Amino acid sequence: MKQALPKAGTVQIAPSILSADFANLASEIKLVVSSGIEIIHLDVMDGHFVPNITIGPPVVQGIRKCTRAVLDTHLMITDPGTYAERFIEAGSDHITFHIETVDRPAEFIQYLRRLGVTVGVTLNPETPAEAIRDICPLCDMVLVMTVHPGFGGQSFIDEAARKCVRIRSWVGPEVRIEVDGGIDTKTAPIVVRYGADTLVAGNAIFGQPDRKAAIQAIRDALA
Repeated sequence: MKQALPKAGTVQIAPSILSADFANLASEIKLVVSSGIEIIHLDVMDGHFVPNITIGPPVVQGIRKCTRAVLDTHLMITDPGTYAERFIEAGSDHITFHIETVDRPAEFIQYLRRLGVTVGVTLNPETPAEAIRDICPLCDMVLVMTVHPGFGGQSFIDEAARKCVRIRSWVGPEVRIEVDGGIDTKTAPIVVRYGADTLVAGNAIFGQPDRKAAIQAIRDALA
């Protein structure tokens, strides 16, 4: 049984395990979930579409065993059609693909839905928002990259984040808008004002000695 994304409109923090301690991944995930986190963000990189290699289905399968949180799987890979089903079988609840990698995105969205997951589309900072205008209303979530994908700890790109304003006008209130890259106590309120309601935070949480306090600091900044 797949876990459902929380209803759009409620602001959610989605910790990215890219910045977590992989030697203690289960305890890291359990710690943030105990702070009220409902979404865990999984960055999947293939060393081809982006210049880094991260995790595959076996790691997702292991994560699935230690949490019931939504596994929000971001496929930063050249050929998501080849591997999406394997990640879904491993336990992913939600799959986000890059518009830059799929020739027939509307068909791909339907294919993923038939596999039983919610679906998201994302675009790199240099890709115009118009590239997803026709298909973003077909998705459950739109992911706006506010750094160049590949590595954590990069600086926030405000110009990219501003795409959220137009995207929100296209999708209305029922579709989540997620931002990924440089999210911390300073930038989180900015992207929420632009229309985002799902905030991927990696280094701002797992790069801090007290993970719970880091999550609360972001919530306090939003309040």
